[in-house]
Amino acid sequence: MTLLQEGPDPMSDNPVFARIQSEITDNAVMLYMKGTALFPQCGFSARVVQILSHLNVPFRTANVLEDAELRDGIKQFSNWPTIPQLYVKGELVGGCDIVTEMFQSGELESLLEEKGVPHQAAA
Repeated sequence: MTLLQEGPDPMSDNPVFARIQSEITDNAVMLYMKGTALFPQCGFSARVVQILSHLNVPFRTANVLEDAELRDGIKQFSNWPTIPQLYVKGELVGGCDIVTEMFQSGELESLLEEKGVPHQAAA
């Protein structure tokens, strides 16, 4: 019996992709954004932080403005052209518009519930 051998894993050959994969695996909710949660440097990033904070979701951020390789790498990794990018349990949820729409419709809370991510909407 012969096992088929696949080509090299593009994720393991790219240190930025390996970093991203590690971050989205190790953190239930990971946000790639411009700036930090305390000091967002674009309105779209600020909006996603505001939504996550309103839902009291524990999340980690990575500031793409501090690392040009990460800024380009996250777009290639996800095949998504814009930042911010929100990941929940390793899966790309989307950018600001999608997160905002999901929040307004209640879908974001449903997703967090389904994925077992602790959250509680602020009163």
